[in-house]
Amino acid sequence: MQLVVARIGRAHGIKGEVTVEVRTDEPELRLAPGAVLATDPAAAGPLTIETGRVHSGRLLLRFEGVKDRNGAEALRNTLLIAEIDPEELPEGEDEYYDHQLMDLDVVTEDGQEIGRITEISHLPSQDLFIVERPDGSEVMIPFVEEIVTEIDLETQKAVIAPPPGLIDDRAEIASSREDSE
Repeated sequence: MQLVVARIGRAHGIKGEVTVEVRTDEPELRLAPGAVLATDPAAAGPLTIETGRVHSGRLLLRFEGVKDRNGAEALRNTLLIAEIDPEELPEGEDEYYDHQLMDLDVVTEDGQEIGRITEISHLPSQDLFIVERPDGSEVMIPFVEEIVTEIDLETQKAVIAPPPGLIDDRAEIASSREDSE
């Protein structure tokens, strides 16, 4: 399986280094010296990482065969793609790769079907599941422990305990229960 692990930014200095926008939780594994990465556009690669270092909080990479600023600048906006085993799991116990979460069915703890995860949005404060509901509408569910109570990869389900108002139907159900009491 292929995953985008970084996007090449601008050239840094005159010796062929580039800044990279990291798109993996494991840069030390995916962007290590010696790693061979496919590219998008494909004509730019494959690229082999020669060196890597952090400078002022940014990851800088140098690729084999890229020895000057012009060569580095020609790679700008190229996506770096790693080949990974689809069965590979992250090191942490409650960690998941995006591809493992895509297309999971989302249900509430009481079994109400909410929809299917179609996208995962990585925001600075937290990740969000973008869930397509059966009627075609979308709902955003924060991927936090208090709301997403269980991920079961075997049954392909994400179980949630949404607070009132997160999912419109839940707010309507709560409201109608209060009215009937």
